Amino acid sequence: MLTRSFIARTTRYAITTPATSTIPFIRSFATLVRPQTRVPRPVHARLASHTPSLIRHASSKSIADEKIEEITELYATARDEFEIAAEETEKMSVYAQSDRDAAREELTKLQEAYKAVVEGPDGDVAEEVKRRVGQRIRELENAVQAMEELAQNQD
Repeated sequence: MLTRSFIARTTRYAITTPATSTIPFIRSFATLVRPQTRVPRPVHARLASHTPSLIRHASSKSIADEKIEEITELYATARDEFEIAAEETEKMSVYAQSDRDAAREELTKLQEAYKAVVEGPDGDVAEEVKRRVGQRIRELENAVQAMEELAQNQD
């Protein structure tokens, strides 16, 4: 096995293939093992008032994306709980009530997170969140409500 010092010293050598032909190889292993890194240029901080509106808009987009990702995770959990509860309610199993309670609890967490973002101070983020996930949340709310009404009619 080649040592690092040998690799670092080697700048030109040949590779021999099984057919005993020699292929010149110019680059050293050192450049392949440890690629050249660039030194980053210093970043100068700017005041928000001097930041172009496009950059401020892009940063609000990333905040909106983060909030949407959080809400989407909560939505997925609430949706899973709803599907389990709906199945158990349809079968009228003994677990149906506790599954409906779990679905309602997860939906409440989702609604609180959504409400916090929508009623938050950043209007751009609120509008983006409303546009991208608001409809799905309303559909889930309606589905949970319909499931609860169905359960009451079954009793």
